[in-house]
Amino acid sequence: MTYVLRRILTTVPVLFLVTVMVFLLIHLIPGNPAQVILGQDATPSSIRALTVQLGLNKPMPVQYADWLGKVLHGNLGKSLLDGQPVNQIIAQRLPVTVELAFLTLFVALVIAFPLGIMAAVFRGKWQDAVAMFSATIGIAVPPFWVGILFLLLFTVRIHLFPSSGYAPLWVSPLKNLSVMVLPAVATGIREAAVLLRMLRASLLDVLDQDFIRTARAKGMSGYRIIMHHALKNALIPVITMGGLQVAGLLGGLVITETIFSLPGLGSLLVQSVFSRDYTTVQGTALVAAVAVVLVNVAVDVLYSLADPRIQLGGRAT
Repeated sequence: MTYVLRRILTTVPVLFLVTVMVFLLIHLIPGNPAQVILGQDATPSSIRALTVQLGLNKPMPVQYADWLGKVLHGNLGKSLLDGQPVNQIIAQRLPVTVELAFLTLFVALVIAFPLGIMAAVFRGKWQDAVAMFSATIGIAVPPFWVGILFLLLFTVRIHLFPSSGYAPLWVSPLKNLSVMVLPAVATGIREAAVLLRMLRASLLDVLDQDFIRTARAKGMSGYRIIMHHALKNALIPVITMGGLQVAGLLGGLVITETIFSLPGLGSLLVQSVFSRDYTTVQGTALVAAVAVVLVNVAVDVLYSLADPRIQLGGRAT
């Protein structure tokens, strides 16, 4: 627990830099946001009134201090479109993105682990060639193309899955999963390909270690060697890659959510950018960045669970 608290404290400077970057990226966009919001036909008086209302007439450091003060109190402001609190909008959208991210990772693990283990065990044989060919195809084919193909096949032609109509998992589990299956598989194929290659390389490195040769010399079964010794020692790079994938998915499911009409953070960000809702864009980008930082902390904690030789304090036994 001490390490976790210390690790969280070390993320404070990172989060501070994130707030600075999010604020500057929005305010460095050319043009007056008030004029962009009101449109080309807006009068100078209405533009000045909205500029004062948004606080855009204040110096940049003052604007940042005001915004940061609200953020530290859990206030991300109000949407410029309908006045709805950004906190409430994000609270409605975030569970969709989190669920899709973890379902995608689940699909990736289900595909990657059997194929990755098979590729390492049967190195140089046809099983290895099939697994690596599958990984190459998974990396080469864009997830959005797979998503469109799935929609055409399973929704338009076969009518097996709906194309929209998201429902929360706690409201209607069956309807929720029927909507989430296709986007999770479409995105998970690529993530599985990356994990497969990482797991194969890590397993091959472990299988060449002396302790594996010793286990074989003692007559230990191949299954026990792989599952109880080799796989456990090969998980660290896989956990690292899995953590990076989850972090990337939390902020990078824009295309998938748009294709499958899912009301997540990605689609919210796209809608806010096109509608020039700068307050919502700032809040969404900040929440996504914080989620990435927290995932990295969780990955550090998982290291010690996967390999007891790694201590949370940073020392090896």
